[in-house]
Amino acid sequence: MARLTLPTDVNFMGNVFGGVILEDIDRVAYITATRHSGLNAVTASFDRVDFEKPVHVGQVLDFDAHLTFVGRSSMEVAIEVRAEALMGGPKYRVARAWVTMVAVDPAGHPVPVRPLALRSGAERKEFEAGRQRMDERRRHFRPRGRRSRASSSEKNMGAKHAV
Repeated sequence: MARLTLPTDVNFMGNVFGGVILEDIDRVAYITATRHSGLNAVTASFDRVDFEKPVHVGQVLDFDAHLTFVGRSSMEVAIEVRAEALMGGPKYRVARAWVTMVAVDPAGHPVPVRPLALRSGAERKEFEAGRQRMDERRRHFRPRGRRSRASSSEKNMGAKHAV
């Protein structure tokens, strides 16, 4: 996907707001996940976003996305954002992001997706790294409405202070 940056996208320094780029990253992740799954998808998390260089008004942003990991219903999308002058010139990377999308049915419930076809050793290595990131996210994520079991030290502090 390519996008021209406009005066309404920038701050007083003439740099594109990070939130504008995040919005486009979210759209690109949606497109990538929906094309793979053939289903609607929702954003579950932005694992990491690194802004490396500023983007200026009038530059063209190019988004390159691919799936790195697919679980039962979740898909990790890696996205690289590059910028270049409108009339051409060298492209440079401005951001990288990893976004987790979840395929859902019309009621919004997670549904299974087809596995990711891994064709090369590099893809298998990237898939394994994605699996590790997914495992790490699961260790730190607690769904709304669920309480974690309090440790013995938390029990001693009383329920009022337990997480």
